[in-house]
Amino acid sequence: MKEKTDKLNNSDIFSHLISFKYLPRWVVLIIDITVCAGSYFIANYVSTEIFKDITTTDLLSFNQRLVLVLSAQIAFFWLFHTYSGVLRYSGYIDAIKLILAVFINVVFLIVVSLIFCKDSTHCLFYLSGLLLYGFLSFVPLFIIRLTVKTTFDIITQNRGHVIPVMIYGTKQAAIGIAKMLQSQQEEVKYKLVGFIDDDGDASQRIIRGVKVYNLNERTLKNIIVKKTKTVIVTPQKMNQINTESELDIFLNNNISILTLPPMSIWKNDVPTLKQIKSVQIEDLLERPAIEILTDKIAEEINSKVILVTGAAGSIGSELAIQISTYHPKLIILMDQAETPLHYLKLSIEEKFPDQNFIVFIGDVRDKERMEYLMDLYKPDFVFHAAAYKHVPLMEDNPVESVRANVEGTKIMADLAVKYKVLRFVMISTDKAVNPTNIMGASKRIAEIYVQSLNKKLIARGNIDTKFITTRFGNVLGSNGSVIPLFKSQIEKGGPITVTHADIIRYFMTIPEACMLVLEACIMGKGGEIFIFDMGKPVKITTLARKMIKLAGLIPDVDIKIEYTGLRPGEKLFEELLNHKETTIETYNSKIMVAKVQEYDFDDVSEQIDELIKYSHLCKSYMTVSQMKKIVPEFKSKNSQYESLDI
Repeated sequence: MKEKTDKLNNSDIFSHLISFKYLPRWVVLIIDITVCAGSYFIANYVSTEIFKDITTTDLLSFNQRLVLVLSAQIAFFWLFHTYSGVLRYSGYIDAIKLILAVFINVVFLIVVSLIFCKDSTHCLFYLSGLLLYGFLSFVPLFIIRLTVKTTFDIITQNRGHVIPVMIYGTKQAAIGIAKMLQSQQEEVKYKLVGFIDDDGDASQRIIRGVKVYNLNERTLKNIIVKKTKTVIVTPQKMNQINTESELDIFLNNNISILTLPPMSIWKNDVPTLKQIKSVQIEDLLERPAIEILTDKIAEEINSKVILVTGAAGSIGSELAIQISTYHPKLIILMDQAETPLHYLKLSIEEKFPDQNFIVFIGDVRDKERMEYLMDLYKPDFVFHAAAYKHVPLMEDNPVESVRANVEGTKIMADLAVKYKVLRFVMISTDKAVNPTNIMGASKRIAEIYVQSLNKKLIARGNIDTKFITTRFGNVLGSNGSVIPLFKSQIEKGGPITVTHADIIRYFMTIPEACMLVLEACIMGKGGEIFIFDMGKPVKITTLARKMIKLAGLIPDVDIKIEYTGLRPGEKLFEELLNHKETTIETYNSKIMVAKVQEYDFDDVSEQIDELIKYSHLCKSYMTVSQMKKIVPEFKSKNSQYESLDI
């Protein structure tokens, strides 16, 4: 036991070295002055004994000259703060400071010596000795710093405490990142070992002391992969490259990818270490930037009272954040989820301190509570995002799916008419098209209700309230998305579970989905079902493999992928339109209007009332059977309710 306490192993010693911050400034200064004293002694000896300098220095003794040299040198060290930097973080700036402090001191002493010269041979100093002193003092001072830095870098890098990185890009943003990496003072996490560029002449250049490598198969395999396992992609480059193909070059060679936010939020064109982040799977969606009519949205939303149901959810909370940027008169954040609603409140208070908003705890299925809400605040716009959306859970609980997604929508839509809401925007899903599960069918029924209600209002000459439906596919990072699940599984060491090797889904990010919802709200004339351009469908297995690689791991080696079989109600391919439906283009190429089958409101309302009655009786099979009557194209898959389709 005593031996364990008396001896430190290599790991303990290394930990002490890492935890030891830095030498005090006065210690660094003493080391530097000691080096300078030794350098002047050698320089004086060489001048007199080897160079045989004919200058006589009987005006001052050697000790007096030494004191004068060191006093002046201390003054210039103080002026240029050469001893303020941490030795192990020394860089080019520190070398420049040393050069200035030493050689300006030499020039100063030469000038002083010449001023006090009696004649050409009677001066304060040997001139050759001063010049030699400048060289002999700078070299060891620089070597000490270089040695400490190099030793520390080697030790920390070998022990995994420093990550060698390359920067993909050579423009202004790349230079800013390099400056930041080479001037790290507190926590050395990354060491710059090179730049990468796709310019054919890249290999002929050196930037900030490190080489630029051309991105081709030879340099990738023989140099880049050997020198680093991490690449920082500049924000400029992220906006220019084809992420699906170019970034795959790195991922396929087990190189992790980092990036930074746009240069517009950098301070003095240089980022901070904390701004470096891992590239997210959302960044790899091959999608052009979405453009919306922000001025038109601002004009419509400004000074309005906005209600967001399901505000605590991923879509509802992002809608609330984006709406806040347009300065409405009041935002009502309504949800039954207490904790996430509280966090949303804190977020809006921080980001939009001047925005007027209230948090309202309630359930869209509670008609009395919703009536109180509508009567109290009389919102101008309602964004109805409240819904149950987990397919397997709703397959096991159809009556709750109907109560939340159908009855909740009916209650809110009817109240919107009663309290003369200007626009009611319902958030739907691609699973409502040719539904194969309870959740999708419930959302299709909700679509049918609000669309037929809008048609009925127009027939009555009531144009106060416009009902608009937006339909889109899976949203990356939303509650229920595969992304949070895959991230959690990767953090636990796997395996990642995919239901089927061939399953394909459409994806978009939460912010872009909400941006399109806001524009659809403004362009809608009432009764439309807007569908969004979801880009190319993504194979879930491909998505899983990319996420594993982004985590710096190797698919099927570090993290296994297991196929568990399709879940109840799940289908291989999601659709955005029914096979009988067509689309109409709008002024925004990302938003189209679906031409869908229309229904008579009175017939639909009666059928939906019957459906809601069954759900309150908790009659699951009767509830699902009624859903199939309302939506004949609803055919259950991999579900206990397939028997109802026979």
